[in-house]
Amino acid sequence: MGVTTIGLDLAKNVFQVHGIDGDGEVLVRRQLRRGEVLKFFQGLPACLVGMEACGTAHHWAREIAALGHTVKLMPPAYVKPYVKRGKTDAADAEAICEAVTRPTMRFVAVKTVDQQAALMLHKTRDLLVRQRTMLINALRGHLAEFGIIAAKGPSGTKAAIEALHEAQDRLPELARRALHGLVDQLRLLGEEIDRLEARILEWHRASDVSRRLATIPGIGPITASAIAAAVPDGSLFRSGRQFAAWLGLTPKAHSSGGKERQVGISKQGDGYLRRLLVVGATAVMRLARQDNAARCWAAKLLERKPAKLAAVALANKTARIAWAVLTRGGTYTTPTAA
Repeated sequence: MGVTTIGLDLAKNVFQVHGIDGDGEVLVRRQLRRGEVLKFFQGLPACLVGMEACGTAHHWAREIAALGHTVKLMPPAYVKPYVKRGKTDAADAEAICEAVTRPTMRFVAVKTVDQQAALMLHKTRDLLVRQRTMLINALRGHLAEFGIIAAKGPSGTKAAIEALHEAQDRLPELARRALHGLVDQLRLLGEEIDRLEARILEWHRASDVSRRLATIPGIGPITASAIAAAVPDGSLFRSGRQFAAWLGLTPKAHSSGGKERQVGISKQGDGYLRRLLVVGATAVMRLARQDNAARCWAAKLLERKPAKLAAVALANKTARIAWAVLTRGGTYTTPTAA
């Protein structure tokens, strides 16, 4: 009997392989250099290959699947309990090999090259937005040292730059050079963010799934394209609640002895998607008083809950609707208000 299941521990240069047959007998336990990985799998009959979902996992999953193997990716946190003892590559590969055969294991869908490229646009944009925030905070802080106070937000940033130009004669030359350097960096970052958002919008318009997701209130092109790229297969989630839990939007259970207790949302999922959904829900909450079924639901929630808690609850509901659109097709239809 040949190898039927393989656990592959990914690395930068040295990979660890653990292979078993149908009876659980260990047939392969060895290391592979990067250039030997595909040659090794080319010489094997089609089998089940398990890997942890890490930075390079989707690339290797596509390459190995192209050779006829069935590749399944798993969250590293779900593989960890199967490690017997210690932390070695061999122990990790053995744990991966065992975890991939478990009937209750949850798997990660393998992303295409196009989906990974779209997510790279999002991650780059998110990085540049954070850098822009850092520059704005630095500019406001340095101006405050010379008595020039600016408000928060885009209008405050514009006012701070105008105040800098008006106070040229009152500021030391070294300070002017430093502050103008920050302003130049802000301008360049803004232009690059605009270019990235234009590319994201192009991808969104070309994706049928992304366009359908954008019909949901609180989801725009940025959020829709991020969900479409990050969730290649919505059927991996059994329900909308499980999808919301994957995003970290469901309450965290802390129950024992028959006493049920929930302590806030778990925040254990994709932080980027969760943040986009909460921001979109916050925008919907601002219009919660209008005659719309989703907004009426939010308005009723606002009557008894704080605004931020209501926004997170609405983001949870939006995530469940997004799952339904992903798995059942079609677009979102606004329900008729009672």
